[in-house]
Amino acid sequence: MPSNASRGAPIGVFDSGVGGLSVLREIRALLPNESLLYVADSGHVPYGEKSPEFIRERCRVLAEFLLAHGAKALVLACNTATVAGVAELRELYPQLPLVGMEPAVKPAAAATQSGVVGVLATTGTLKSAKFAALLDRFASDVRVITQPCPGLVERIEAGELDGAATRELLQGFVAPLLAQGCDTLILGCTHYPFIKPLLRSLLPDSISLIDTGAAVARQVQRLLAERDLLAAGPAQVTQFWSSAEPQAMQQVLPLLWGTAAKVSALP
Repeated sequence: MPSNASRGAPIGVFDSGVGGLSVLREIRALLPNESLLYVADSGHVPYGEKSPEFIRERCRVLAEFLLAHGAKALVLACNTATVAGVAELRELYPQLPLVGMEPAVKPAAAATQSGVVGVLATTGTLKSAKFAALLDRFASDVRVITQPCPGLVERIEAGELDGAATRELLQGFVAPLLAQGCDTLILGCTHYPFIKPLLRSLLPDSISLIDTGAAVARQVQRLLAERDLLAAGPAQVTQFWSSAEPQAMQQVLPLLWGTAAKVSALP
């Protein structure tokens, strides 16, 4: 039986930048008694253009940092990091509750009426063997059109969620998907839920938007419950770190997290 201290220990969450805050919000909503730690590796964003070896190294570094701060579970709130690094972390920490991200191909394939599913994602996610395996497994009966979105993560990192430049960039990404009859759109990067309002304004109402943040929160809840590690509360104040200039993340936190908070520099 775990001690109260281990139940009250925090959940550690990391991403290539601030995108994983979309997942953190879902965890906070479902598990309000849990204390949370969040690392934005914004000094190396976006991961989509980095090598798998580099991303695996960052995953190890960030996991070690969060575990050193007492994390009882880890969430890789980044599709590209999950593709590159989750298997190795599971080998290194076999007893640790560990949850990664993957694009929501299965629910999208079930939801589409037209039989055409679009995927907005980073280059790294779309090129991965894991993504190809997801398509093989769940999308054999539907047509999946992928759209890499270079530059979009950087705009979201800067808090530019609805400006003219972001709108123009996004319009260029969704137009080809609409032209090919897509009626269901997968948000294949944790940054993208933050531009849902802008995306909605560019799409017909009939288009379904699917992301996996809520499903990840449910998986965290399930793994903690299995191990009798759910916290009774009250939650501690969420702690944030960034590998870039902390001030930059501090400025966008009210917009993306819903409240101001102190951000520390990742050592």
